[in-house]
Parts: sequence; structure tokens; C-alpha cells
Amino acid sequence: EASSNFRPPCSQHSPLTTQKHSSSNTCNFPPILYTSTNATNMALRLTSTKLLHQSVNIATRSFSTSLDRSKTPEDFNRVLQKFADIRACAVLRTPTSEACPKAMQACIDGGFKITEFTLTTPDCLEHLANFREKYDGDVMVGCGTIMNTEDAERAVDAGAEFIITPVMLPDVIEWCAKRNIVIVPGCQTPTELVSAYRAGAPLQKLFPGVTGGPAWVKAVSSALPMLSINPTSGVTLENAGDYLRNGAASVGLVAPLFDPVAIQNGDWDQIAKNAEIVMANVREVGPYVRK
Repeated sequence: EASSNFRPPCSQHSPLTTQKHSSSNTCNFPPILYTSTNATNMALRLTSTKLLHQSVNIATRSFSTSLDRSKTPEDFNRVLQKFADIRACAVLRTPTSEACPKAMQACIDGGFKITEFTLTTPDCLEHLANFREKYDGDVMVGCGTIMNTEDAERAVDAGAEFIITPVMLPDVIEWCAKRNIVIVPGCQTPTELVSAYRAGAPLQKLFPGVTGGPAWVKAVSSALPMLSINPTSGVTLENAGDYLRNGAASVGLVAPLFDPVAIQNGDWDQIAKNAEIVMANVREVGPYVRK
């Protein structure tokens, strides 16, 4: 807070002063005018500087490898580049543990290279660890429905290469950002998307779906080009490419890919076919240019 005794260095530097220098080079100042005007200007400059630093948070992020579970800068960029190259993530939640690995295997057989196991699936972390070991370096594995930092810790320990939350959780974003772990938090409004970006999230998950779909993403990504939006709800087998053409960095596929009826019936071939359709549409658009 600016002091009430604040004065400029010399009256000759201000057009508002009505006093002139004396022969002894001492300066006389109006007692009130300088206090209110300069204090206000100082506050505005400080606020502007703070906002500028916030807006370039991602571009100038400093990496740390000294904290527990920290990743390297190279790993952080590897994960983001995989998202930019592939641009589609398979988001799986199944009602039974038995169905989980079969459904995800069918999806991978259909062409998916980025997968998300959600904590709402029974034995989620066990299945995640198994797929990470089986496909390490080929298929990227992450964990979703993370609700707190303890969830994030358990997911990373199981082998998750990225973290996804259903809503914007500042504590989880901060925890991941400090450790060079890619975090994709759920956001519903432009304000939440920007807040997530400023907090340290390099990708922002649009969830749930919004009215207007691809057109909404186009409008927001055009107005806020620093964002890298990842729509998840509302993305279908047919419109995945439309979202990407309209500004989305990547997309997430849930029920349209993992058809609940197909899972219930054990129709893994259908899920593989769904995956083939999505990936064909996504590949037509090409890779994403990272910001």
C-alpha cells in the first residue's frame, strides 16, 4: 500500500507543481496533489506488471526437478508433443474391472495412441500400470477424475504420464505445474479456461460440452489464442475433426467411442471400429502447432 508520505523526487519533474526551485536547490511540493495522483499511478503500474507476469506464466515457466515425483523438462515437452501429434485421447470408464482392459485394448487396436483411465473405474490404477508397462514409449497413458493431490500422487506412482481433472482444482494444477507434470483441468467457461492457463495448465479440458460445439471453440480460441482447448464432452465419432478444424488443440472421446451397449455385450470389435473412425477423421486434420 502506498505511503501517505510519498512524494516525487523533484517538483520540476511534475507538470502539476506550482512551486519553483529555490537557489538552494531544495524542492517544495503541494501536500495533497502528489500523494493521491502518484499513489494511484503507482498502484496501476504494479497491477499492470502483475497481470503481465500472470499472462506469460506458461511461456516463462521455470522447471523444477527437486520435488517428489518431479518430471524433467524433456518429459513435460514429450507429453505435450504427443498430444499435438495425435490430437485424440480415449477416455475410459467402465462399470466393472473386467471390462476395463478389454475395452482399452480394443481402442488401441483401433489406432488410439493416447489413453486415459478414470478413477471411477474399479481397479483403475492397476490397469493403468499394466498398460503403461505394456505400451511404454508407444501408447501414452494418463489418469482422469483426479480430485485432489493425493489422487495425483497415486496416479503418478502407478505410471500416469499426465493428469486430468473433471473441474478446475487450483491445488492440483499447482502441484502438477511445480513438478513438470502435464495437467489438463476441466473448465466450463472462458474465464475458467484462462484461469487454468494462468495457474500453469498447458492444456485446458472443456467439460462438459457446450452449446454450439465447434463454433463455440472457434469463437473462444480466436479471442483467446493463448489457450489450448481440449473438448471432451460432446465430441462424437463424426465431429472430432470439426472440433480440431475450429481451433481445438485435441479432443477426448468417451461414450461415443466406448459405447456402453458394446461394453455390456462384450463387443470389443465394435469399439475397435469406433476407434478407427475417429482416428481417420483426426488424421485428416493433421498435427497441432503448439503455442
